[in-house]
Amino acid sequence: MDKDKQMPLGDLRVLELGTLLAGPFTGRVLADFGAEVIKVEPPGKADPMRKWGKEKDGVGLWWPVQSRNKKSITINLREKEGQNLLKELVESADILIENFRPGTMEKWNLSYETLSEINPKLIMVRTSGFGQTGPYKERAGFGSVGEAMGGLRHVTGYKDRAPTRTGVSIGDTLSALFATIGCLVAVNERNLSGKGQVVDTALYESVFSVMESLIPDYMLADFVRERMGNILPGVAPSNIYQTKDDTYVVIGANADGVFRRLCEAMGHEELAEDPDYATHEARGRNMKKLDLLIEEWTKKLPSNELLSLLEKKGVPSGLIYSAKDIVEDPHYQAREMIVTVDHPELGDFPMPGVVPKLSRTPGKVKFPGAEKMGQHNEEIFKDILDYSDRDIKAFQDRGII
Repeated sequence: MDKDKQMPLGDLRVLELGTLLAGPFTGRVLADFGAEVIKVEPPGKADPMRKWGKEKDGVGLWWPVQSRNKKSITINLREKEGQNLLKELVESADILIENFRPGTMEKWNLSYETLSEINPKLIMVRTSGFGQTGPYKERAGFGSVGEAMGGLRHVTGYKDRAPTRTGVSIGDTLSALFATIGCLVAVNERNLSGKGQVVDTALYESVFSVMESLIPDYMLADFVRERMGNILPGVAPSNIYQTKDDTYVVIGANADGVFRRLCEAMGHEELAEDPDYATHEARGRNMKKLDLLIEEWTKKLPSNELLSLLEKKGVPSGLIYSAKDIVEDPHYQAREMIVTVDHPELGDFPMPGVVPKLSRTPGKVKFPGAEKMGQHNEEIFKDILDYSDRDIKAFQDRGII
């Protein structure tokens, strides 16, 4: 049996029509666990992700990660012939991923209603800025807008400065992960009903969904969360603390038992009994004073000694890692969180490993994103759709693939 078929999602065929981040990240997760993901790009108009980020020798370094394990074909979905080709692929597909602005698929005669008539078991995963319904549905929306309107940017940064982003495209990634969850839920339901359905994921809703108690805080306690830098309102100690060698260590010791162990590490056991710090509520009220006490202590120790002591005492702590720290960390290595695959131009190509870890049927990175657009045209159009070499050349000549 084909080894890929033995992987957790090895029985699924996925058509990925999206570009850039949110849709394709869903495809990446499914491909990591064995799904046959066929990425569709318009002929002559590459996914911008091929050139996003840093380059080496003219090769984009983000694309091989985002598009790993995926096959690449080209179809012009603006032409009827191209639309018909996609419909033929839909016949044997389990999932179709798209992250265009709502209405685009309908404009191309590729609505879910149309495609589900061809394949009633099809699951269409639709990711957009504001979802497929509602007054904002036709608005363009990138992850940055989702982060803003989902509430995240309002609480990110420092109170005396403008809101900031998190450093990565978290809005896109969150929506992709929620879309993946919805996709797998729909697959499981299909096993019961035999029917497909639409998974409708909005960027702003995906961000909003992880905003903790933001809404009851406001509606029930008349409290609006604001930017607080590195702290959590009412949760202490949970901050970054400077060390003797001018690095910063994160310490999270807000639970009563953990705080007691931190006090022991500091050599100030009495703090655990002090009314100002003995309880969660008290530490929250006296956060600033407590953080100053802790940093007064951490500044006396080099980071390696500090972390070793905190580890012995069972206090959650860690350095703020750069890419260099990650690459050199033995735990990352032991967990295979940096894997290397062969790239046709760059040779050994390092990238993040597969998350999560499955004990019996783990995911795998088999190859980087297809270097050339349409690299698998012949394989897909001949093996799946049974077109001849002459047919394929005719499609190319007419600009359909």
